[in-house]
Amino acid sequence: MDEPLSTKPGRPALYRIADSNLRLYLAALRTAHEQTRRGRSEAGFRLIERRWASWRGRAVEPLVRQALELSDLPWPDVGAVGGWWNRRFDPEIDLIGADRAPVAGRIRFAGSIKWLNSPFDDRDLTGLRGSVTAVPGLDPAQTALVAVSLSGVRTTGGVDLVWTPDDVLAAWP
Repeated sequence: MDEPLSTKPGRPALYRIADSNLRLYLAALRTAHEQTRRGRSEAGFRLIERRWASWRGRAVEPLVRQALELSDLPWPDVGAVGGWWNRRFDPEIDLIGADRAPVAGRIRFAGSIKWLNSPFDDRDLTGLRGSVTAVPGLDPAQTALVAVSLSGVRTTGGVDLVWTPDDVLAAWP
């Protein structure tokens, strides 16, 4: 169960299947298998291609959060890393670093996970800056911004911590 992480108790909680293989099967492979059994293997393959990037991005989020919790961050008081969302899931913040969970005393950083074939850029940074203002207890003037990206970061500045796939893997020695 994942709960929104902020200085106020949040709802709704999200239930996540822990096994990533089962999540992939339920998200795409089951339907692709049904298409293949009906003799429509090309349609099944196209379905997997369409859903792959979205599934991959969601699948990596818990791993990135866990890696950040395990790592030596510039903020030594960070004891929990989660995400934040409201009932409409607008906005949805991928990363919130706080002193404790599920109700934080202080939020140290907020961030975005972009696990796509394009880098985290100024457009993503602008979106993140606008979205974090909705998180209860987050002070945009004192809260750091974090970007975790499969394809690197290409911004004109304003990101306090950048993580790549190598950084995520390095969390587990």
